[in-house]
Amino acid sequence: MGFIVEGDESGDVVLEPPPNFSMVEEGIFRSSFPRPCNFAFLKTLNLRSIIYLCPEPYPEENLEFLRSHKIRLFQFGIEGKTEPSLASLKDAIRGALKILIDVRNHPVLIHCKRGKHRTGCLVGCLRKLQNWCLSSVFEEYQHFAGMKSRSADLRFIETFDIVCLRQCLHSIIYQYQGYGSKKRRLLYGEECTETPNNFDMNEESAHNINGRNSHFSLMV
Repeated sequence: MGFIVEGDESGDVVLEPPPNFSMVEEGIFRSSFPRPCNFAFLKTLNLRSIIYLCPEPYPEENLEFLRSHKIRLFQFGIEGKTEPSLASLKDAIRGALKILIDVRNHPVLIHCKRGKHRTGCLVGCLRKLQNWCLSSVFEEYQHFAGMKSRSADLRFIETFDIVCLRQCLHSIIYQYQGYGSKKRRLLYGEECTETPNNFDMNEESAHNINGRNSHFSLMV
């Protein structure tokens, strides 16, 4: 699948999204692992951040693309070939959610290897935080996982306790804005969350979302 856009005299430019690419919410996207042929398409998203859910090092050619476009990389290494421990999976998903709901990191792309299981778990837990009914959460997960849907992933999403994440959030205010009353933002300040794993292209701390009096918003 690709999109052809008008180019210069040298010819048209083909914009090819990564497999399993989709918009999750305004400013949030998901996909499989981007390859160099997808970089031109990713450039059109004006990404600020990428959430990478695999333990393997990020390829140098991908890092170079991130460096050249000032995109932050947040890595949460979740094993894909073997089933990770429940505790480590919960910690990784919880940390990734804290990055995901901070709109200062948007537009953001979530990806693992195929964009199915690890990405599906993170998006599924986001949907629970947005108060989606479980049947709709599962339907979305299975849409991207297809025949490779994993019952262990569905159990994890079902039992993931979003209360433990919300307990660290203070001054919760619901405010309706944009697209009428069907679109809400959850605004809150946070003072007590843990520091997530995050990296910029200079191998220094890219972004600390846990400063006092910081502000976030989440589409719910």
